[in-house]
Amino acid sequence: MPAFRRRHLCSVAAALTLTVTAPATAATASPAASPDSSVALREVLFVGNNWDGTADAIRSSGDFAKIGRINVIPDKDERMAAINADPIKWIYFMAIRNSVGEGHDQFVDDMYSTPDGTSVVVSRPSFADVVSIDLASGKLNWRFPVSGYRSDHMAVSPDGKRVAVSASTSNTVHVLDIVSGKELGRFGTGDKPHENIFTQDGKYIYNMAIGDVNTQTDAPWLDWTKGDRRITVVDATTYKQVKVIDMRPHLDALGLKDYSDAVRPAVFSPDESKLYFQVSFFNGFFEYDIATDKITRTKTLPKNAATSDDRTTFVNDSRHHGISMSPDGRKLCVAGTMDDYATVVDRATLQEGPLVTASKPYWATVSGDGKSCVVSESGTDQVTAIDFATGKKVVSVPVGDHPQRVRLGHVAAGWTSPSASAAAGNVRPVATPGTHSRRTGHKPKYIQYEGMHPARREHAPDAAP
Repeated sequence: MPAFRRRHLCSVAAALTLTVTAPATAATASPAASPDSSVALREVLFVGNNWDGTADAIRSSGDFAKIGRINVIPDKDERMAAINADPIKWIYFMAIRNSVGEGHDQFVDDMYSTPDGTSVVVSRPSFADVVSIDLASGKLNWRFPVSGYRSDHMAVSPDGKRVAVSASTSNTVHVLDIVSGKELGRFGTGDKPHENIFTQDGKYIYNMAIGDVNTQTDAPWLDWTKGDRRITVVDATTYKQVKVIDMRPHLDALGLKDYSDAVRPAVFSPDESKLYFQVSFFNGFFEYDIATDKITRTKTLPKNAATSDDRTTFVNDSRHHGISMSPDGRKLCVAGTMDDYATVVDRATLQEGPLVTASKPYWATVSGDGKSCVVSESGTDQVTAIDFATGKKVVSVPVGDHPQRVRLGHVAAGWTSPSASAAAGNVRPVATPGTHSRRTGHKPKYIQYEGMHPARREHAPDAAP
């Protein structure tokens, strides 16, 4: 056994004390190609298969048929060699696998295509980085290591030129030039930054910090152990903090003291006057008025009788995870993750439609034509489209292992999958930022599978070590 492996194994207990965050945001369509581009583009939906290390490109509407697949870890051997040579990186790598990864490595959390449709930019949690992959060759254009030891949710600016990525163990969001990978700025957040959203005018970035979602301290009276959970709003030019939104006093004012204030996926109304958001442990969502700084409505959605109410059984504290809105602002679509369904909700009345059976739906986005909600079913490795008008299922299509984030993007009109033999090639490195990870000493939470649906058990990892 190599010496470094013995050292790592001796350090595994330490790995179990490291806190890492969950996967999880509201969909933002990648913009069309720049006006001066001579390349004809095709709109697609990119589906990130987190445990596979692949991303499927499917049609953005209609039958949602598969177009091609990208290997997002062509440099896996190189990355693993670097991790195995560094005991601290190895500890975090294993902590991610054994906690938020549910026994699997997390190879793709989020992805966006470049405006010209030539590349896709991917955040890779287990490798603590963001990479740009050439869609024609499958090779890396550049790699940006985030501060700390895990990358997470991203957001792309309305003009498609910048991408913001959460570095979940360093409480930092990096903003990168999407073409070069150069860091344009960064800002601090609450504990475990998660979702990022650019406003439509590109002036502000909203970041949702969800705190420690992989601890066993899930009882309401232990909520204080979860960390600093807040929405940080920054100027998207200077990256200076504009304001902080703390949902704790808003929930308390409504008598909801036992509800978590960890804001998970969220989506703005078309005029950005309202924010609709989910929180940890809750089967439902809230409506928040930006101008008055108040929660104006609460929607509780049905529970699945087969789903345990034991909070420690929820994957990374998220009972419902995934919310999107139809382009006209009339309908919301909600992924009822632990309750194994998705449903369309009328925004005016908050009345839900049919509960469409779905296995551990992890995300909700909008189809290219705006007619359907598309949810990723991580339990059965497929994506399902639901008609906004009727609330009924349209079609399900198979994808890779454990699909999570689904994003609209573009590829060249005649694009096909790059060769499976594509290697890293000449990767253009980007300066590595300093690491300043904060550690909390919490033990990671291992997901419990007792009482879960058969589809969920089928994809469950072996017992935690």
